[in-house]
Order: sequence, then structure tokens, then C-alpha cells
Amino acid sequence: MPPTHTVDRAELLAAFDAELQPERFKDYGPNGLQVEGRARIGSIVSGVTASRALIEAAIEAGADAIFVHHGLFWRGQDGTVTGWMKQRLRLLLAHDINLFAYHLPLDAHPTLGNNAQLARVLGLQATGRFGEQELGFIGGRADGGRFDSAEALAAHVGSALNRPVVHVQPAQAAIEKIAWCTGGAQGYFEDAIAAGAQAFITGEISEPQAHYARECGVAFLACGHHATERYGAPALAGHVAAQLGLAHRFIDIDNPA
Repeated sequence: MPPTHTVDRAELLAAFDAELQPERFKDYGPNGLQVEGRARIGSIVSGVTASRALIEAAIEAGADAIFVHHGLFWRGQDGTVTGWMKQRLRLLLAHDINLFAYHLPLDAHPTLGNNAQLARVLGLQATGRFGEQELGFIGGRADGGRFDSAEALAAHVGSALNRPVVHVQPAQAAIEKIAWCTGGAQGYFEDAIAAGAQAFITGEISEPQAHYARECGVAFLACGHHATERYGAPALAGHVAAQLGLAHRFIDIDNPA
């Protein structure tokens, strides 16, 4: 992945911030530059999570920077640098690699974010937003059609994401109004119901949501946290890299969760 051009770290950070506007969000951890590496950047690796496997793959690819959705630092951590945290930081620091991470801002971006890109993959089109910080998207099929049943929707989503879907559906009616929010957004289900959705797509399910689905007659589809959030990081990082003339490569570290 040889770079054709390099930019200053501050210029790349400013480009990411301009697209994602992290100051608009109340988040669970710091957005932006989480680990400082070399000052000049010519190549970016994007991925979902700043795991050791992704960092090692980025080192192998010769990256100057890594762009992820799930960074290293979260509210409530004890702040110690031991175990897995030490191993990840050791690799980043030893190889002078910058780590950029954007959580909720990447979910919310209207065209390049996780929710927008999941819609692209699933053939959906958003007509509105819902939920806390308006992170949830709601709309229907981009072609204006409908799904004959929740089972048909679940089959479509499973095929598009290439993984099984956990599907709770008490009714057999046609599905036209669909809400979605990627990752661990099962807590948005009640807001989706209130917004009039007939089905809700997210990454995970917790115990209460199965009861809400059955009692409210709204389908719940849990499609995998990682599987629903594979698309925002490469779209955003690729867009910024193209703007600045940088090399970019997405590396997908599979995760069954």
C-alpha cells in the first residue's frame, strides 16, 4: 500500500472532524485521535475495532494510521495499561501508528456512516430519524416496494450480510416501514415502535426486546454487531483518503458477535 502523497497528522484529523462533527455528540469515549503516531501520513487502514489483529494487519500493510469505529478508550475503564490494552498500545507505539476512532459520529453520518451504509447494502432509504441524538434511521425499501412478511425481510437481510439473523416476529403482515440502528442499539427498539416501524434492524438483542416484539407486533431483527457496522469505517476513511490523495485499505477482522 505505497502512499502517493502525505499530509500532516493535524490536517487528517481536521478532515475527519469536518466530516463527522464529533462536538455534536455526547459519547461513551473520546472521538478523534486516540493514539499519536508519526507526524506525516500517507496510508490509512480502516477497520471496525482497534483489536490487536487489526493493528498487526495494519503494521503488515505498512499503514501510517488506523481509522476505526471502536477505539481503545471507553467511559468506565479503570485506566490501567495492562493485559490486552498494553499489547495493543505497545504495537501502536512501537510502530509509530496513529489511531483515529469515531463512535457515535460514525453511526450518524447521513451518507457515509454505519446506518447510511447499512441502508445502502440492504437496499433501504431513510426518510427520517428517531431516538436519542437521532441516531436511528427510519424509512423503507429504496425501490418503493415492500417485503411480503417479516420472514422475507429477515431472509433478505441475512443474505445481504451473509450471516444468520435472530428474528422475533409475532405477525405475518407485509413490511413497509422499517427502522434500523447498527451495533448494540437494542435499547432503541421502543423508540422505533413509537415512530411507527413495523420492523427494527440492529446488531444485538437483549431479553426484553423479544417480549416487546411479541406484545407490540413489531418484528425485531438482530443481525450481528460487527456485521451491521462493517461499512461505515471504509466508506468514511476511503472518502477522506481520496480527498487528500492518501492510500486506503479496509481490513475486515471477522467477529461472530
